[in-house]
Amino acid sequence: SALAHAAANASYDSALRARFSARLEEIVRALALCQSHSQGEAGFLWGAPAVAGGVEAQFDNVEGGRTNIVREAWVPWYTLHKLFCGLLDAHRLAGSEVALSVARGLGDWVDARTRKWTPALQSRVLSVEYGGMNDCLYALFEMTGESRYLAAAHRFDEEALFDRILSGGKDVLKDRHANTTIPKILGAVHRYRLTGEGRYLAVGEGFFEMVLARHTYVTGGNSEWEHFGADYVLDAERTNCNCESCNVYNMLKLAMRLFSCTGKTGYLDYYDRAFTNAVLSSQHPKTGMTTYFQPMAGGFFKVFSSPFEHFWCCTGSGMESMAKLGSGVFYEGEGGVLIALYERAELQTPELSLRLCCNFPFDERASILVSRTSRPVTLFLRVPDWAAGEIAVSKNGAPCLARAQAGCVPVSVEEGDKLEVHIPVSLRAEGLADAADACAFLYGGRVLAARLGREDMRTSVTGVDVTLPARKCMASERVYFENGQDVKAHPARYLRRAGEEFVLTGGDVSYTFAPINRIFDERYAIYLKCRSGKREEEARERIPLDVVQVGYGQYENDALHAMRECDSVSQTARGTSRRARAGGYFEYDVKVDERGGNTLSVQLAAEDNGKPLCITAGECVLLNERLLYTQGEARYRREIAIADEALAFAREKIVNGERVRVLTLRFAGERRRASAAVHEFLYVYGREGE
Repeated sequence: SALAHAAANASYDSALRARFSARLEEIVRALALCQSHSQGEAGFLWGAPAVAGGVEAQFDNVEGGRTNIVREAWVPWYTLHKLFCGLLDAHRLAGSEVALSVARGLGDWVDARTRKWTPALQSRVLSVEYGGMNDCLYALFEMTGESRYLAAAHRFDEEALFDRILSGGKDVLKDRHANTTIPKILGAVHRYRLTGEGRYLAVGEGFFEMVLARHTYVTGGNSEWEHFGADYVLDAERTNCNCESCNVYNMLKLAMRLFSCTGKTGYLDYYDRAFTNAVLSSQHPKTGMTTYFQPMAGGFFKVFSSPFEHFWCCTGSGMESMAKLGSGVFYEGEGGVLIALYERAELQTPELSLRLCCNFPFDERASILVSRTSRPVTLFLRVPDWAAGEIAVSKNGAPCLARAQAGCVPVSVEEGDKLEVHIPVSLRAEGLADAADACAFLYGGRVLAARLGREDMRTSVTGVDVTLPARKCMASERVYFENGQDVKAHPARYLRRAGEEFVLTGGDVSYTFAPINRIFDERYAIYLKCRSGKREEEARERIPLDVVQVGYGQYENDALHAMRECDSVSQTARGTSRRARAGGYFEYDVKVDERGGNTLSVQLAAEDNGKPLCITAGECVLLNERLLYTQGEARYRREIAIADEALAFAREKIVNGERVRVLTLRFAGERRRASAAVHEFLYVYGREGE
């Protein structure tokens, strides 16, 4: 997809575009060759480490409910979706007929397999990550007109999820994997575009509003550990692994699609926010490497991929994002051309050429030069949500009297006209629903972040080569003012501009702020806790020694935790969890403090009352009981002391070149009874206060 966008990008010179086109065609022809020698059913094309049972075994295993990522299946439909997208983009953007032929063969294979699904089997498959299979099959139908692809796309429409979204109920998205859910909604909106069924546009609009209102941070990013949390729980989930970059990539696609369907400029406001502060923050300006996560907790820093050791999902979407930076700046409709983003850009169409020059927010003026048009054309100048007042427009030095209509200012132009556009900007603050004192600052459309220096920039690895900041370096996010609420209400009183940065004044701590999309290779804080009065002694933040996302394979099978299991079952449809069947078990290596005083924290479910759970460390039994919880919550945490004598079973282990002390924790039920499930995150804490 990145190569296809680059090959179609008119801002590159012809020689460079030719290189992109040649590389793209080389890959497409290689895929066609693989497909012609497929050992699967007709049209099958896919690539992954082999598992027992043949080339289609991962798909067979998903249908059979066998999803251990080491030996059975690792979200094969999600991977297939990405392959489809690349082929379809190669045809749509670069005109590759070979790519369309390969995609048709693959579509035939999908149709043949999914036609055999019963409703129960369909539900089982759709409970595992499958990304936007509906979306890419709708696109294939749109390109070919073949009704079998339309029918296949319908089989990936997760109607039960759509019903929940339309209900608007509480915690609809809680514990759902964000980056595989958003493409499902892209598919729903694609269905609306093709069929006119209003239900599916309503799904898209309802989902988008739900994500923005209940799950989105100030940068436009969302999620923690790749998943949506409970509604409006954002402050409590600020960590070093928020805002997966793929999520923003997909939300921008959804915003663009919804705007094209509805004309509502609120979708462009989101696009502007997320593009400016999340996408433009995601690539290192010197290395070209991209982020997986963008931490929302103060004191961490951005971690980037590497040329040869890391290729995350966000590396691929990051490449594509950087190949289409001009996407979303201009829109064309029957009434004229809309200028949606105020970035330096040029528009070249057969009918119109114009240049947009600006440097918002530090210069409040933009100029637009129309160098070629055969007839008068209307430009619609978007009124951004960050404008601090009315837009003023002049044409060839004379003021225009045009007024905003539906979020835009229309101005008629002819060849040679020059517009000057003044958009006033200001400082403002945004908070979080679950923290009255949380405060993030924006200047115009730019999110500002406090610079915190470069102390101890070590990283650690979790999951399958997911790299994170190893530790945070910020004593506290709290800053005390005479009136903390006044800071949120009138931030300009407390932030003094110094060039293109700002200095926080009036509090007991001062920070220098810069746009988050200009901060690389240093620690930062986007949110501060602005409080009134004088600083009091604060409790030390409890930071875990180790964390395992139970049930989500890539974070259980990494080099550190190295899950071993016998007859266990994981699920990822409603959050993540794992349980052992009767006589089975699962176990992980976890870091421990060799000085003792370790604690294990596990999340359990009240629905498992009466079920057994036995947790052991070597020959030490940490817990062995039938669960009973009566305090009302559906999920709860148990804090379990790891007896010091269990450390006799600890051992040294070298993980990614680092020597660590680990202890094996085993989870089981009884010989004749399955265990209670362990949900979401398992934490290990060391000795407090040291």
